[in-house]
Amino acid sequence: MEELAEHGISLPYNMQGLTEEQIEELKLKDEWAEKCVPSGGSVFRKDELGRRNGFAPNEKMQQVIKKTIEEAKALISKKQVQAGVCVGVETVTDALEQLRGAVLIVYPMGLPPHDPIRMELEDKEDLSGTHAGTEVIKESEAQLWWAGKQLEETKLLSDYVGKNEKTTIIVKIQKKGQGAPGREPVISHEEQKEMMLYYYRKQEELKKLEEEDDDSFLNAEWADNHALKRQFHGVKDIKWGPR
Repeated sequence: MEELAEHGISLPYNMQGLTEEQIEELKLKDEWAEKCVPSGGSVFRKDELGRRNGFAPNEKMQQVIKKTIEEAKALISKKQVQAGVCVGVETVTDALEQLRGAVLIVYPMGLPPHDPIRMELEDKEDLSGTHAGTEVIKESEAQLWWAGKQLEETKLLSDYVGKNEKTTIIVKIQKKGQGAPGREPVISHEEQKEMMLYYYRKQEELKKLEEEDDDSFLNAEWADNHALKRQFHGVKDIKWGPR
């Protein structure tokens, strides 16, 4: 949907990835471009990947899509767990309905049938052969893992973690036969960045202290404790050695 906001509707499959010259030479035409016009008109923003037609919604309609994307992401965010909010199927459905509503506001005539956004909202998208397809695991092929242990369907969660309802655990879904998934890192990526930044600053402070600890200034005239005494006795600039 971010691509929809930036570059408009998806091109037909036979036009995707082609240059303007190739499209003209093959006499191809996007019949959906005139049917699926964004509300309030469009602004041209070329899609460098050649997957969308470049006729993006105007600034106001772009904000409708982008704001809805943020709200939908917030609904299913991991931060909901920290806030004590349970994210279930109803929450995901609500997020999808918000996205569907934004599409209808910006594109009252709907999206082309080949647009992946429409296919996803209608639950018709074919992910076979794509990277996204590898991230989808059917329920019949799924296994739950926690702390290096496979959670059996016949057992209760309390059989593994006890009966303290306030216990928080991270369970991972894995395809059957793939073995245990990788363990969660001890510290998060953000915590790692903060630690590296802290040690970098500490190192810079130590370098600065080492530079300031240089005692070469002790040879300077103003650092001589006996300079004032010699000045009063008139022996300030006496030099020893042959003339």
